Amino acid sequence: MPITIMTQALMALHISQNQEEMQQFIQQYPLADCAEAFTQLLTQQKLTSKEVCQLLLLLPLEKQAALFGYFSLGWQEKLAEQLDAQEVAQLTELMPHDERADLLTQLEPEFQSEVLDQMDSEERLDIERLVSYPEDCVGAVMTSDFATLEAHHTVEEAIRQLRSIARERETIYLAYVVDTQQRLQGTVSLRDLVVSEPSATVAEIMTQVLIFVRVDEAQNVAAQAISKYDLLALPVLDHQNRMVGIVTYDDAMDVAEEEADRHIHKSAAVDFAGNLKEASVGLMYRKRVFWLVLLVFGNLFSGAGIAYFEDTIQAYVALVFFLPLLIGSSGNAGAQSATLMVRAIATGEVIGKDWAKMLAKELFIAGLLGITMAVAVSLLGWWRGGPEIALVVALTMQIVVVVGSVIGMSLPFVLSKLKFDPASASAPLVTTIADAVGVIIYFTVATSILDFPVAA
Repeated sequence: MPITIMTQALMALHISQNQEEMQQFIQQYPLADCAEAFTQLLTQQKLTSKEVCQLLLLLPLEKQAALFGYFSLGWQEKLAEQLDAQEVAQLTELMPHDERADLLTQLEPEFQSEVLDQMDSEERLDIERLVSYPEDCVGAVMTSDFATLEAHHTVEEAIRQLRSIARERETIYLAYVVDTQQRLQGTVSLRDLVVSEPSATVAEIMTQVLIFVRVDEAQNVAAQAISKYDLLALPVLDHQNRMVGIVTYDDAMDVAEEEADRHIHKSAAVDFAGNLKEASVGLMYRKRVFWLVLLVFGNLFSGAGIAYFEDTIQAYVALVFFLPLLIGSSGNAGAQSATLMVRAIATGEVIGKDWAKMLAKELFIAGLLGITMAVAVSLLGWWRGGPEIALVVALTMQIVVVVGSVIGMSLPFVLSKLKFDPASASAPLVTTIADAVGVIIYFTVATSILDFPVAA
């Protein structure tokens, strides 16, 4: 059903407050679509957070928690503020462990304490442990809700064990074999259990080649491992080799998406994470103004270069026609190289020691690109100013494309070496540097070939 029709149905349910019809509605459509319809009504201010909560409370608690999990974290926070501490505690106890920890960190400290006080000690300790990890490490995105087995279990006992905990665990398709100290010994899939002899032991069928991540490593390390090894989940170990959680495939996708968003924003020199539609004017101004002002002063170098070669420009006015074309090509080549290199560094395809190898490769590729573009622009140069101008613009095009590409390729390596985010080698930054260098190269080549003295 189209979302617009679903929103109309939800408005009718809000008016009627019919519990039976509300339950039928939720059962009829995917929960993700229902959450999207609710979000649309909230965004359009056709329903308030309090009114949405009133509709959610018409559902059984398990359905409430399932639907609630499909809202964005921001909307979860706003909805939770309309509930009392006991209602939030009951709701979060049924949510995935990592998601409920994320929610509770967004609540006001006083309300957070009230909610935790309503939970049993085991659940409370689990949440407190998860929220204690730094925001950008694996511990902050892992869940402690995983299935474990012991090596001496028979297949029949293992299946019985998984059946008994299936409703309480986020996933049982991959179980983790641990000893009494919670040290990871192996993994076993549900498929392997099902096809094995009931009398066989878990130790006989488990996989002992372990792929894992440490709890304090960066989140993108876990996402890369899950993608590389095609895993449903990745075990997380502490430094005593005890298993403390798992990172699931869907959480890894969220991490990868956030990382991609961050790099896209960085590439445009905007350090922003959030909902653009909901962001305030003041926030967007603060996030964008620094780099724009900084790059204004960067562009002064281009202006200074043009001023320095003023006499050359006056003598050969045709040169001005090609200036935007040449420095634009330099910036474009640099931005292309920077984008490719930032991604390669972010995904682990390229590391610092690969710089020399990548430089040689980039020089060859940029050389071919430069020759192609030089031939194209030389024809235009011949038409606008004759053979000398054609030679100047062709030679300049060859040089600026190579130089721009090398700048764009190298800057992410330099920033990474200096412990800065390689994504800061953004298109505007690379373009600004390439523009300034391009102006100097252009008029230096022009002055040399056209035999005109540079102004003192």
